[in-house]
Amino acid sequence: MKLRILIGLVVVLSAMSFAVAKVELCRGNYHGEAAAKVQLAKFAGSYSDMDGWKKRAATVRQGMLRGMGLDTPPKKCDLKPIVTGKRTHKGYTVENVAFESLPGFFVTGNLYRPLAGGAAKSCAGILCPHGHFRDRGGDGGGRFRPSMQTRCATLARMGAVVLSLDMVGWGESTQYPHKGARTLTLQTWNGIRAIDFLYSLKEVDPKRIGITGASGGGTQTFVLTAVDDRISVSIPCVMVSAHFFGGCSCESGMPIHKSAAHETNNADIAALAAPRPQLLISNGKDWTKNTPKVEFPYIKGVYKLCGAESKVENLHLAKEGHDYGPSKRNGAYKFFAKHLKLTTDKIRKDDGTFDETPVTIETKKILTVFTDARHRPKHAVKGPAAVESLLKPAE
Repeated sequence: MKLRILIGLVVVLSAMSFAVAKVELCRGNYHGEAAAKVQLAKFAGSYSDMDGWKKRAATVRQGMLRGMGLDTPPKKCDLKPIVTGKRTHKGYTVENVAFESLPGFFVTGNLYRPLAGGAAKSCAGILCPHGHFRDRGGDGGGRFRPSMQTRCATLARMGAVVLSLDMVGWGESTQYPHKGARTLTLQTWNGIRAIDFLYSLKEVDPKRIGITGASGGGTQTFVLTAVDDRISVSIPCVMVSAHFFGGCSCESGMPIHKSAAHETNNADIAALAAPRPQLLISNGKDWTKNTPKVEFPYIKGVYKLCGAESKVENLHLAKEGHDYGPSKRNGAYKFFAKHLKLTTDKIRKDDGTFDETPVTIETKKILTVFTDARHRPKHAVKGPAAVESLLKPAE
């Protein structure tokens, strides 16, 4: 009897080891630039027409969702939005917002709206996730950075309703660590619920939803676009690379790139946006240096199969580095204006660039949702185990 039990245990452990071996994390510089080209060629050789691409896209999307544990997602709860502290600036307003993506888990951020407001369903909605840009001047980093405020406010001045939100474990998002075991799951789920929040606003047109972010925010941009087809226009900035998979738990800490059933990379994931308009912003001083010759041709090939070659573009700034600076923002403004029908007349200068000077930069204290006077609700969950228990699949 003991021998049979022992043999059975060995069989079970062997099966478990085999299953684990089939799941692999692709982190950071997972492979070299030459290997990335070979991999993209392999992917391209797996389909030759639209039906073939659709089959591959479905496999990759399902592999991603399964890898982050969202193939059977949690039940959507009431968002119970908290919107406070409205401030009026030149051409736009800012409010502090929070909503529940899961019961007792709060997504925190800021909502920028056009000053003139909008009639029902008259405004585009844009989601602006931030990346791993740290505090460099007392602003707290993340969504509090002046460059983030400038981007969001300018898009609002162009007529969009813009939501800037904290990454998990950043800013006011203190209920779960940024490098937790399921940060990628939680962050993607927060993005899905953020679109739900935009949908809930009476002035937002659900057919005009955009998203853009840089670095880790760029990863959120192409990952969310790949798994949520409600996004109409996508602008991942300085992040789409075939050889670099993201170095943080929120990007590659779960097996979204490789399993027994699928294999992909970030350029391939970005291609899942097709045929929706997409602008890749790249530069010459980080892992997007090869975009014009490696990643963009692959993605453009997919768009061509979809009959949408004119809807994908690459803004490559060879002399620039890893940021979402003025020239990158100007490119994004133009692309959003074209595809989300935003207004540029009032803010576009004679040289074709956009005037960002009217934007008022606010302090972290002003932008904060929860304060000494307004505490996080008592039913807020605390600690990794409690938060992870909320991610169980809906029954």
